[in-house]
Amino acid sequence: MHRDRNWIKMLHNGLCKWISECTGKQPLFSFGVISDVQYADIPNGQSFMGVPRYYRHSIHVLQRAVQKWNNLQKLKFVVNFGDIVDGFCPKDQSLNAVQKIVDEFKNFDGPSYHMIGNHCLYNLPRNMLLPLLNIPSFEDLLDGYDISAIGWPSDHPKTLEALKFLQEKNPNLDKNSPVGLVGLERRFLMFNGAVGKEQMEWLDCVLQDATKLKQKVVVCCHLPLDPGTLSPEALLWNYDEVMDVIHKYNCVKVCLSGHDHKGGHSIDSHGIHHRVLEAALECPPGSDAFGYIDVYDDRLTLSGTDRMESTDMIFSP
Repeated sequence: MHRDRNWIKMLHNGLCKWISECTGKQPLFSFGVISDVQYADIPNGQSFMGVPRYYRHSIHVLQRAVQKWNNLQKLKFVVNFGDIVDGFCPKDQSLNAVQKIVDEFKNFDGPSYHMIGNHCLYNLPRNMLLPLLNIPSFEDLLDGYDISAIGWPSDHPKTLEALKFLQEKNPNLDKNSPVGLVGLERRFLMFNGAVGKEQMEWLDCVLQDATKLKQKVVVCCHLPLDPGTLSPEALLWNYDEVMDVIHKYNCVKVCLSGHDHKGGHSIDSHGIHHRVLEAALECPPGSDAFGYIDVYDDRLTLSGTDRMESTDMIFSP
């Protein structure tokens, strides 16, 4: 099965190269992608669903990614889609673990941009995390944990809002349990979060400006925004409200995210591609999950390595 997947990937990458050469088109620019490294200096473990997790190996996946990205000599930047370290990382090691992974990203010959994930917030509070990830303010990224029960001080209004929301939506004592929740209700879990009012207004202004300037937009967020890509347990709480804002405009062509480790791809009712990236954490030794995206006027082409599936995301110019 693994060999068959590699053959399919080789054929796909060869076809993409052939199409580009035949049309004479070069990408407008390219950038690297990786998600859910979730490094920790602890023995291997598994998810709540029993999926193996390779905590120490994930840093090697990142190192090979950086080497590949640098060897390409064409990437303008790289994007890390969140969860830089794992929640099981011993808390007295959290700061050093985050710094260790950040230093690996610094080996890339260009800027790296980071999303905030739930595992990041299990390890460090926002006031420590954001400077380490070089995120200057909450308004500079679409923060899926803007309204969240993790990361903010326990008495913060956003924490209290999130806890009240969970109390209303999830009757379980363990708010990370979806037991009894049906369909899309299963997203109302503590390890997810929501985009707040101020961020929603910011997003609307950004998309309004992009529309006026006739720009195309790729939306990036740790939490997925479309139920067609994945398990409902991984969705942003208010994905529907965020997508209502996005669907007001025609400028957004692709939404990229992480969080749901198995990955996925869907196209919503407005023709927007939603690509959830496969996790570096779940790569057994000797395997990888990272890639790079070539940006064209009418498509994004994700060239994945090993467990990250290559994907053509074609849209109307």
